[in-house]
Amino acid sequence: MTESDVDRVLALLPSGRVGVWTDADAFREGLARREFRPEWTWLAEDAGQVHAVAVWWGGPDDTHPGALNSLAVREPAGDAPARTELAVDVLTTAHAAFAAAGRTAPPDYHVLLPPDWRERPDAVDDLDWRQEAARRTGLTTGVERLRYEWTRDSGVPVPSGRLAFRPEPDDEVFTDLFRRVLEGTLDAATRAEADRLGAAGQARADVAFYRDSMPGERSWWRVAETPDGEPAGFALPSRNTGSHVVGYLGVLPEHRGHGYVDDLLAEITRLLAEEADAGLIRADTDLTNRPMAAAFERLGYRNFARRLVLSAP
Repeated sequence: MTESDVDRVLALLPSGRVGVWTDADAFREGLARREFRPEWTWLAEDAGQVHAVAVWWGGPDDTHPGALNSLAVREPAGDAPARTELAVDVLTTAHAAFAAAGRTAPPDYHVLLPPDWRERPDAVDDLDWRQEAARRTGLTTGVERLRYEWTRDSGVPVPSGRLAFRPEPDDEVFTDLFRRVLEGTLDAATRAEADRLGAAGQARADVAFYRDSMPGERSWWRVAETPDGEPAGFALPSRNTGSHVVGYLGVLPEHRGHGYVDDLLAEITRLLAEEADAGLIRADTDLTNRPMAAAFERLGYRNFARRLVLSAP
């Protein structure tokens, strides 16, 4: 895509559709922040008409795109096989360009879905051809995640007093805590990265990511301790460019089974609401991580969408 193609791209980015995160306003804002870039936005066109668009997203300082954000085909576009073939052509061409520029694997594809997508034939149809195109271009592994959001209508949580929370400036303390909570984690992406990097390498990568890549304040991070001063877990409130987020929380293996996840989530929510003046907080968890999903629901977080992450194995 060139700068002159922006208006033609916008016409293919309807708001609220399966597989399309970015509407016209968000795309313009993302271009200004360098989260979207012309070289990360690929078009399929014929005789001057754009028939498909694929938009990749990344951080403003990233060298390579981090994830496929939106994939759309002009309507009407014929039957599902025709849409699939067009999407495959766009993704294959873009993946080859990203590889030539030094990216070692194709970026993940994050597909935005409504919470009831399985009961909606239109959503199932919109997902099917996109998922088939992703599969044929190497993105064969899928993890479904629940998306939650908290607003002030749910009330700011009051601390239970079971745990004490303190700031900790030493990154090595958090590196050790990240490493320890990897044991028995139900988060699929974290398990996969730990298998690839090792527990210590994954812990250091997590600390570096939340410290350097997220715009949340490092001073928000908290260590959670029992009344006798023993670490029980940790809480990382954060934010991205769109909203405040539940960055990360973890209960140490020896302290699981006491419901401390509720205390950690409540502290993240309270801190963001009171100290960062957040009116909206968002969070994701794997569909299979029922304990975390139940904690969100107990605290008044609403499941407003799902995210299907398709990646190369």
